[in-house]
Amino acid sequence: MNTYNKFLPMVLLLLFLTSCHTNQNKITDVEDYNLYLNTKENITKQKATEELNFWEEKLEKEPSQYPYLAKIASAQSQMFHVTGDIDYLIQAEESLIQANKRTNYEQSGYLRALARNYISQHKFKESLELLKKAETHGENLKGTQKMLFDVYLELGDYELAKTYLYKIKDVSDFDYLIRLSKWSDHQGDLQSAIKYMEQALAISEASNVAGFKQWTYTNIADFYGHDGQIDASYQYYLKALALHPDNAYAKKGIAWIVYSYEKNPDEALRILNSISENHQSPDYYLFKAEIAEYQNNFEAKDENLNAYFKAVANTKYGNMYNKYNVILYAEELQKLDEALRIAHTEIKNRPTPQSYDLLAWTYYNKGNYANALVIAEEHVAEKTFEPEALFHLAKIYKANGKLVKAEALKKDLLESTFELGPLMERDIQKI
Repeated sequence: MNTYNKFLPMVLLLLFLTSCHTNQNKITDVEDYNLYLNTKENITKQKATEELNFWEEKLEKEPSQYPYLAKIASAQSQMFHVTGDIDYLIQAEESLIQANKRTNYEQSGYLRALARNYISQHKFKESLELLKKAETHGENLKGTQKMLFDVYLELGDYELAKTYLYKIKDVSDFDYLIRLSKWSDHQGDLQSAIKYMEQALAISEASNVAGFKQWTYTNIADFYGHDGQIDASYQYYLKALALHPDNAYAKKGIAWIVYSYEKNPDEALRILNSISENHQSPDYYLFKAEIAEYQNNFEAKDENLNAYFKAVANTKYGNMYNKYNVILYAEELQKLDEALRIAHTEIKNRPTPQSYDLLAWTYYNKGNYANALVIAEEHVAEKTFEPEALFHLAKIYKANGKLVKAEALKKDLLESTFELGPLMERDIQKI
C-alpha cells in the first residue's frame, strides 16, 4: 500500500505529461465538422441539377435561343465543382463553344466564359487567345482585363500580369483586391497577401453574397495556414462549411490540418473517405497515399497510387495533373524519361518557375545534378517562393556542394512544414 501511494503521484504526473504532449497541437473538434461529413443530401448538387434540367428543357423547346447554352454551361460548371466529375467540365466547354459559334465569337461574355473553362482545364494559351478577342471587342473591358491578369500570371508572363493589375486598380473593388492578394503571394509577400484578402473578405461579408463569402473564407483559410495561423485557418474552413455543408475543398482543408498539424492520420483519412463518397477528384488518392506512407502502410499507398493513375488515364483531364505526374514518375516509379517528357510539355504550355522546377527535379532524380543546377539557378532560384520548389532547390544545391545555400533554404523550409506535410518535414531535416 505504501509503495502504491509512493508511486501513484509519479504515474499520474507521467500520464498528465503524456496527455499534454499528445494534445499540444489539438485545435480541431470532431463535433465542429461531423455534421457536415454525415450529410446524406448534397443540396448544392441538387440545386445545380435542377438548374441544368431547367435550361436543357428550355433549349429543347426553343433550340434557336442560344443564350440558354450559356445558362446550361454555368450549371454544368457548377456540377463539376460540386461533384469533381470531369465530364461536366467538358460538357460545359462544348456548350460554350456552341454559344460562341452562334455569335461568331463576337460576344465578350461568352468568350470570357469559355476562357474561364479553359483556365480550369489548364488550357491557358487557348484562354489567352479568347481573352484577347474579348479585349478587342471592348464589352465589359474591366472584366476581360481581370481575367487577362489571371492568365498572364498562370503563363509566367509577370510583366504583362503586372500591367493588367494596374489597369484594373481599384482598392474598393473585390475583384482587384483578390488579384492584388494573389500577386503579393506570388512575390513571396504573404503578409500583404493576407492583408488584401482580409479587405476582400470585409467586402464580401458586407455584400452578404454567399458565393463571395464562401470563396474568401476558403482562400483566407489557406493563407492563414501558410502563415502558421492554424486555428484561424480551421475556423474559416468551418465558416465555409456553415454556408455550404457540401464544400469538399473546406473539408479537405480540415483533413490537412488534422493530418499535418495534429498528426492524426486516421481521422484525416475518415474525413477524406467521407468527401470521396460525393466528390470525385484524383488528388484525393494522392492525399490518401501520403497518409498511408506516413503510417508505413505501403500496400495501401500502392493501392491509392494505382487508383490515382487509373483516374488520370482519362484523357479528358488533359494537362490538369501534369505537375503531380512528373513528380510521381520521377520519385516513385522511376519512369524518368516519361517525367522529362511531361515536364517539357508543361514548360511549353506555361513557362513558369514551377514548370522549370519540375524539369530540374527530374534531372536531379536522374542523378544529373549539374544539369538540374543550371536549370534551377536560371529559372527557379529567386523566381518563386513555393515551398515545394524551394525544397527541390535545396536538395539540388546540396547535391552540387552548395551547402551554405542549401542550409539557408532549410531554415526557411522548416517554417513551412505544415504546408509541406510530415513526410517532407522528415526530408527537410536531412538537408
